[in-house]
Amino acid sequence: MDLVLLDAELRRDEGVRYVPYFDQFGNPTVGIGHLLTGAPIPQGWTYPLTDDQVTQLENHDIQIALASLNLHLSWWSAMDEVRQRVIANMCFQLGINRLLGFHNTLASMQAGNYAVAAAGMKNSLWYGQSGDRSIRLCQAMLTGVMPDEPVI
Repeated sequence: MDLVLLDAELRRDEGVRYVPYFDQFGNPTVGIGHLLTGAPIPQGWTYPLTDDQVTQLENHDIQIALASLNLHLSWWSAMDEVRQRVIANMCFQLGINRLLGFHNTLASMQAGNYAVAAAGMKNSLWYGQSGDRSIRLCQAMLTGVMPDEPVI
């Protein structure tokens, strides 16, 4: 999977913040969607974070998402590149435990029934809470083409 494209998509979808803020659910967050309740910033770091620190947090969070996908959904890496980025993006945003709640959607992805998977994504609470991101990811799951792919 192209991690450079995933990085660009996450930066677009999550935004980049150098000081803590509260996300839409009231969770303290910093960087590129990094939840501070799950993993505080390393000791000695101060705000505002630097670009390198934001990138370090993001890379760590991406690695956790990918390792979680490999552990719980080993079939995900057999999907095409775009659909891999869709599920990685969702895992980054939701965490593996909430992603695993998409039982029927994940089963459809695994079976290669991407129209049903996209419909399942659209028929979820996540879809209504994630704005343009969910619209774009559903379209990418359906077609295998990422709309508005970031220029890198």
